[in-house]
Amino acid sequence: MRAMLLDAAGQPLRLAELPLPEPGPQQLRLRVAACGVCRTDLHIVDGELREPKLPLVLGHEIVGRVEAMGREVEGFAIGDRIGMPWLGFTDGNCSYCRGGHENLCDHARFTGYQIDGGYASHTVADARYCFHLPEGYSDAEAAPLLCAGLIGYRSLKLTGDARRLGIYGFGAAAHIVAQVARHQGRQVFAFTRPGDGQAQAFARELGAVWAGGSDEAPPEALEAAIIFAPIGALVPAALKALRKGGVVVCGGIHMSDIPTFPYDLLWEERVVRSVANLTREDAREFLALAPKVPVQTTVVPMPLTEANEALKRLRKGDLTGAAVLIP
Repeated sequence: MRAMLLDAAGQPLRLAELPLPEPGPQQLRLRVAACGVCRTDLHIVDGELREPKLPLVLGHEIVGRVEAMGREVEGFAIGDRIGMPWLGFTDGNCSYCRGGHENLCDHARFTGYQIDGGYASHTVADARYCFHLPEGYSDAEAAPLLCAGLIGYRSLKLTGDARRLGIYGFGAAAHIVAQVARHQGRQVFAFTRPGDGQAQAFARELGAVWAGGSDEAPPEALEAAIIFAPIGALVPAALKALRKGGVVVCGGIHMSDIPTFPYDLLWEERVVRSVANLTREDAREFLALAPKVPVQTTVVPMPLTEANEALKRLRKGDLTGAAVLIP
């Protein structure tokens, strides 16, 4: 099989020929149809997430078709189109798993990080962590639902019933979350890189009531904010934009250091919290909701062999929506 392989942090991916994987008893082998390119992939390539298996096949927004199955697999059939997200395994026994927080499992393993992912023609996945995908989406359109959509949805849930919602960093996750938020009757305030008129126009097209630079104040105090950009300085900026009792949700897996800020920004029961990974229940809820909104994903399809270029464009902010690799 073909794969784009990461040998070490800081190095470009290389095209490699690898043996075709055989599924274990509870696994599926997928012929990959599309794999989204996520900022988490950049954090792995750049060495900011420090425990990848190496060499590694990146990619955790995988759309594929079942080509082979282990003898213990239930609920899937050869030829099914399924999605394989970031959460690839949990132990089921730790206190977090038993308490309904499998996203915090002590022994979790993640696709495209400790498990080879979808920057390849084929991959294997634990069937218990895979999902049937809604109809009405092409393979490329479905791929961003599996991380940008899922993590964005979990972040949105943690804002409670906030009606005035700020979104900092208007990329792949934000363009999906904004649609869900509007469907729920919320007002969306979009914050982009200062001067990024293209991203601001994109946000308005998706129903944002206001769009401006992250260095600007919104016209009204926000009830909640989600930060997708991995920039720690946005935390005090978002706190400053919040009303009393508001929450700032940091939706990324990695962020630069948060600068010091006066306690007054946090006082009056404002909250700062992070989002870690996802649960399978998040996936079931969101994949059922997406076609009802209906969420429309904006994608930039690229050949698998251009994975390095896709990562480069993501780093530069030179994408509207999400890049998706097509084997």
